[in-house]
Amino acid sequence: MADAAPRLHELVEQMLGEPFPVRLRAWDGSQAGPPGAPALVVRNRRALRRLLFKPGELGLARAWVAGDLDVEGDLYTALDLVSGLLWERGEDARTLARALRDPEFRTAARGLLRLAGPPLPPAPPREEIRRTGHLHTRRTDRRAVSHHYDVGNDFYALVLGPSMVYSCAYWESADGALEDAQRDKLELVCRKLDLSPGQRLLDVGCGWGSMAVHAAREHGVRVVGITLSQEQAAYARKRVAEAGLTDRVEIRVQDYRDVADGPFDAISSIGMAEHVGSDRYLEYARVLYALLKPGGRLLNHQIARRPQRDESAYGVDAFIDAYVFPDGELAPVGTTVGHLEHAGFEVRDLESIREHYALTLRCWVGRLEEAWDRAVRLTSPGRARVWRLYMAASAVAFERNRIGVNQILAVRTPGSGDSGMPLRARTWN
Repeated sequence: MADAAPRLHELVEQMLGEPFPVRLRAWDGSQAGPPGAPALVVRNRRALRRLLFKPGELGLARAWVAGDLDVEGDLYTALDLVSGLLWERGEDARTLARALRDPEFRTAARGLLRLAGPPLPPAPPREEIRRTGHLHTRRTDRRAVSHHYDVGNDFYALVLGPSMVYSCAYWESADGALEDAQRDKLELVCRKLDLSPGQRLLDVGCGWGSMAVHAAREHGVRVVGITLSQEQAAYARKRVAEAGLTDRVEIRVQDYRDVADGPFDAISSIGMAEHVGSDRYLEYARVLYALLKPGGRLLNHQIARRPQRDESAYGVDAFIDAYVFPDGELAPVGTTVGHLEHAGFEVRDLESIREHYALTLRCWVGRLEEAWDRAVRLTSPGRARVWRLYMAASAVAFERNRIGVNQILAVRTPGSGDSGMPLRARTWN
């Protein structure tokens, strides 16, 4: 008798203490759950064993990456429903300990164990990073960046498109073109920095060189771009040469802590500061402050999370940490502003562009899905599944205001107090 899905659905609801909002389809062909809802497809019993040995998000992520779990129907709707349960409940040790004291939870867990079969923990997918060393040393930062960015330039080109801009675009309208929106974002950063010919710009975390090329070509500045990714640097240098800008743009494989040829007139840091870590953030801000000329501007473009009532309880997202951005940390925007001010900066403008990132991510997911077979050939089935889940889940998180993204414009204001800012600062709009 095919009854795995009804049994599983009942056990899950017992453990949750509330209705499970998506359908379940099991390995034996059985189904259960709300009609018309997206279905979580449990392809084999191994998926259950992964969840039993790593309850919560990491177990789900391992099952997804390995292909033991899939979604049938609208992926965004399914993620919104399921991730809402995870975010609202929390996954820390105290939450799990409370659940284990509940007799009904323990009974349901035993039923799940019987349904899962022989209790042997499956090995994690090979795409999961293995931890070594302390956080945010130069060595571990290089390793973390390589894990994320050295997936292959061809893969990133498939997902990001010709612009090769791996950060939030800036949209005129929701039905605009991705390339136009990315060009507009780069131009927005340049205008906020008030770049002019002959100035020196430091682009921290320069990626594949898009900002460096745009700033040099359109605004006549000299640019130093730094990255820890060898693959990014090789690609960026090639772009610079093809654009005829080798006399104005230098791309280095270098840690921001090792830049010694300041001062610069302006600094852009676009989607890089999330890698710095909370313990290092004030150091990061002070390094950038020291590298700027008096009156120089910093544009810090950074993802932020919502603040928590107990900030000491914050934990890095398990899936993101294991498969996407190892050692990455998000902070509330107020915390970031505080660090910049403590480093000496005067914060002059903050613009939230949260909805813009949701639109960008949906475009990237669409590009990945359209070229799925090629993406798998360029990486691996597991790696392609990591990126599809990560980008789709992030789009939902931005849409639901669980995370945001902000551009913070700060100035190294000299002792005279002359910031160099116009009286009506938002001349870039």
